Amino acid sequence: MKLHTREWGSGDRVALLVHGIMSDHRTWRRVGPALAERGYRVIAVDLRGHGGSGRGPYSAELFADDLVETLPAGAELALGHSLGGMALSLAAERLAPRRAVYADPAWALGAMPVDPALFMEFRDASRQMIANLNPRWEDADIDVELATLAAWDPRTALAVGGEHAIDRTPERPVVPSLVQAADPSFLLSDELKEDLVRRGFEVRTVKGAGHTIHRDDFDGFMESLEGWL
Repeated sequence: MKLHTREWGSGDRVALLVHGIMSDHRTWRRVGPALAERGYRVIAVDLRGHGGSGRGPYSAELFADDLVETLPAGAELALGHSLGGMALSLAAERLAPRRAVYADPAWALGAMPVDPALFMEFRDASRQMIANLNPRWEDADIDVELATLAAWDPRTALAVGGEHAIDRTPERPVVPSLVQAADPSFLLSDELKEDLVRRGFEVRTVKGAGHTIHRDDFDGFMESLEGWL
């Protein structure tokens, strides 16, 4: 499936952004322009079932295949958050970016129960509920969350929940790869972070940041990318 995309900047250096579940390209409202200021042409997708992209069927493999069909191979940087990190890792060998960044990626779902109903409950979340869950977000991020939830197909949660909640942690990085971890992270335990280092990933924890690191602590998120941009 060809995905809906949003671009910032221009030039030969390309950066790819892949959002997490329930979101779309609008989650990168600060990251896209910041990378464009650093000389990148930034391409952000809406995964299938999200934003302006088509709907169903859904699976981790299809999310990855869509990235390969939509995005250029050989980008200088590819960055995926949560579900986007899972999809990016499954597509990384085919997309062959020079560097990859996985922000709190949803890899080790086999180690934790994932009930799709928990995701689906967020479909009708109120502004106050979102603000309470994310006290460090700016008002604009809450506006974005409400808009992206309205454009999200909750059936996407079935692709990573229940019987599909399996461990997709990569055996090794296929390109030089950084893993950013929230603090604490419900997806990346200390043991898993140590294991990822043994597998060849660099791991950096953004102290005090929640799961959506780039919205919870934008400055910390950008600082943790030092040497990778």
